[in-house]
Amino acid sequence: MLTEENRARDALAKIPNVTGETGPLIRMGGLTNIVFQAGQYVLRLPGDGTEEYIDRANEAAAAKEAARAAVGPEVVYADPDTGVMVTRFVANAATMTPEGFRNRAGSPARAGEALARLHRSGAKFPAKFELFAMIEDYLRILSTKAVALPAGYHDVVKEANAVRQALDRNPVPTVACHCDPLCENFLDTADRMWVVDWEYSGMNDPMWDLGDLSVEGEFDDTQDSEMLTAYFGGEPPAQEHARMVIYKAMCDLLWTLWGLIQLANNNSAGDFRAYADSRFARCNALMATPEFMRQLKVLSGS
Repeated sequence: MLTEENRARDALAKIPNVTGETGPLIRMGGLTNIVFQAGQYVLRLPGDGTEEYIDRANEAAAAKEAARAAVGPEVVYADPDTGVMVTRFVANAATMTPEGFRNRAGSPARAGEALARLHRSGAKFPAKFELFAMIEDYLRILSTKAVALPAGYHDVVKEANAVRQALDRNPVPTVACHCDPLCENFLDTADRMWVVDWEYSGMNDPMWDLGDLSVEGEFDDTQDSEMLTAYFGGEPPAQEHARMVIYKAMCDLLWTLWGLIQLANNNSAGDFRAYADSRFARCNALMATPEFMRQLKVLSGS
């Protein structure tokens, strides 16, 4: 059986422009994929089972569009059939974490600026990121697997119908969005923020990206304000702020299911039972807050 490094070597040997890269391979992070730095390049091999829920052709197209918008690194090679991808390595960049966003001065603002560049770039991604359709699709996948949903999950989905109705009544133009803004997908050089990993990208409500990043980064009110002010160039409009807050809960509702799919696929990168349960608990807690209900009323215009 090939080791991860041997698989990486074999892949690099077949890729034009990087076949001569024979230096040391440095294993990088990744929850679902196998990622190595190879000199000035980053090689990504798709993880087992990801073909069930990742459209690699969409990812490749989105990564190239993000690079053209100067938000993502250059795409050197992308095979939409196998999911193998090579991008340019971003030198002198810190891979972000919640702690990094707390301690690196100005980082929430730089993330807001990066997302604004993407959203206003005019880029068109092939896929549409449709929250409630994805929840239904993930539930369908899980119905074929021996993994239990958190108790009460379907009840919370029913409660989220009020959110679905409010969003449907107040549609916004969709734009090119990252849709999976984990902290680790942000690389900070202290001058600018780069964004990587476009697996879930699609045309979406731009406030999804800001709400999801706020949750992933465990932002407090001050960090939210810094990100939003940088994004909008001033005070955010009330409706947009409301959407951002609402999506904080909705992203947890969705990624709970993603975590259970990882559990079902025997992904050893983390404790995905705990991941799913904690995200669902946070979703419940957020939806029960007066702030969530207040912002839902703002969005609904009531």
